[in-house]
Amino acid sequence: MAKKWRQQLTRWITNTIELPPDVMMDLPRITMVGQIHIYIENHRGLLTFTDTELRLLLKQGQLLIKGEAFVIKTILPEEILLEGKIDQVLYLDAT
Repeated sequence: MAKKWRQQLTRWITNTIELPPDVMMDLPRITMVGQIHIYIENHRGLLTFTDTELRLLLKQGQLLIKGEAFVIKTILPEEILLEGKIDQVLYLDAT
């Protein structure tokens, strides 16, 4: 109940103050350029990396990226730039 109330309050504040939802609600910001690279901000850490899969921890759930020839070009505590051929971007819910 308290979690639902907090989410509603956060949405109301976001709309009232006109702040971006990713800032107020601690959501990831994902920017893709075609299938060649993806830039993810506001993640909680790298869980898995191979040349065909990248899995990131989010505040609520995980982000799974599948493809080919993956190379991490930049990795910072809350940001990552991945290059390669991206086939799928999946959000995995925490439940």
